[in-house]
Amino acid sequence: MLQDDSEGFRKSLGLLDLTMIGFGSIFGSGWLFAAPHVADIAGPASIVSWFTGGVAVLLIGLVYCELGASLPKAGGVVHYPERSHGPAAAFVMGLITTIAFTSLIAIEIVAARQYAGAWITGLNRNAAGDPTWLGWGMQAVVLLGLFALNRSGMSRFALANNVITLFKFLVPLAVIILLFMHFDADNFTAQGFTPFGAQGIETAVSTGGIIFAYLGLTPILSVASEVKNPQRTIPIALIASVVLSTLVYVLLQTAFIGSLPAALMHDGWGAIGNHLPLPFHDIALLLGLGGLAIVVVLDAILSPTGTGNVYMSAAPRVIYAWSRAGVFFPVFKRVNAKTGVPDPALALTFGLALFWTLPFPSWQALISVVSSALMLSYAFAPLCAAALRRSQPALPRPFRLRGFGFFSPVSFMIASLIVVWTGWATLSWLLPFVIVIASAFMLFCKRNDNAVQSVLWMPSYLIGLLVFSWLGPFGGRAVLDTLTTDLGVGVLSLVIHEWAARTAL
Repeated sequence: MLQDDSEGFRKSLGLLDLTMIGFGSIFGSGWLFAAPHVADIAGPASIVSWFTGGVAVLLIGLVYCELGASLPKAGGVVHYPERSHGPAAAFVMGLITTIAFTSLIAIEIVAARQYAGAWITGLNRNAAGDPTWLGWGMQAVVLLGLFALNRSGMSRFALANNVITLFKFLVPLAVIILLFMHFDADNFTAQGFTPFGAQGIETAVSTGGIIFAYLGLTPILSVASEVKNPQRTIPIALIASVVLSTLVYVLLQTAFIGSLPAALMHDGWGAIGNHLPLPFHDIALLLGLGGLAIVVVLDAILSPTGTGNVYMSAAPRVIYAWSRAGVFFPVFKRVNAKTGVPDPALALTFGLALFWTLPFPSWQALISVVSSALMLSYAFAPLCAAALRRSQPALPRPFRLRGFGFFSPVSFMIASLIVVWTGWATLSWLLPFVIVIASAFMLFCKRNDNAVQSVLWMPSYLIGLLVFSWLGPFGGRAVLDTLTTDLGVGVLSLVIHEWAARTAL
């Protein structure tokens, strides 16, 4: 059996625990807030957007299955690029993932506070859900509670997560059943099934909250060194959590559109979100389902908090791996011998999560940035797997992905497209930031020519995405139409995939 060389972690997680971590990380605030946003962008075709997002994440998940089973390491998402392309790739991945994970914790706690405002007056300052000082203080107290729970050890975290995730599954199931009792099929054709065309479907995937809702694979990989029989458990948990989440999300969106009162659609699909600031709570009240509205608010407080708890556990393992790769402060690779928890990394996670609640007050304000950052990190997975296939063919692969030559470049292409669909407004500063950081670290590594040569594809890839975003129709100059932009990004992806695979260490 493959052994993890991490020090101090305890193998205490089984298949149920890991699947609950995957479903719990995917199923957070996304289902609570995304339904009207994606309906605004894509109309009834938002169902196609949810299905597209699920397939895209599943394809990347299949690649992650091979990596996770072969290299069950703490903070695996940082270890994979370190193994395939060296310290510069590990540094960029660690930076992107740490920012994304810690800000995700903040997003989830902000979402819980926004819904709690339906019961507790004084938490929300306005209809947009910006916090009062009392609301921000409540967020800080919840973050401190998650910090304390995770500091107590993985076993207690897993027990709490299993209970919360079970509740998180039962409430959306009740929502689906009750809303389908008020289903009106005419809602899907009243103003056309695709009122905003293919661009609406694509934009909904990236900026409507869909990709943000689905991106919960990496917490499974972050705790891989604490999993019993990881070679079998990790692939099953990855696939099961994505498939189950896709099914629930598609059914929720279908139920949402089908149960909308006709009066809400008078202003068109682009205005649905304006009428439903707390979507499933508000629609339940409009339909006379007061009991369901109460349960939704209760779950809306608990569900995002549970997802924040998952990332409060995953982020320290990423920071630990970042430090262990030798590209971050060494103090963060210390693990508490009694609890098996990387305490310094957990403390940094808490501090960063608290910081992210300061400048970004609402749920919608952060999702484009976090979705783009996470999808960038996901895009590296096929490149790492392809490089390791060439450079380390003898590496044991308990889960060997069949059709890898097809699935790897296609999943990378899909990840790249989703990044571009996020839009110029976000990418115009996010990509230059990553390019500058990556280039600076490459100059720092100049003493090791192999380390630099192996990652020259990275700035080229990021610059290519930036150019297509600028020229494309997703908030850019619209020099290129949607089809031309997608084809261009597809060609770029195939070139970079082959380049990265051939330049492995």
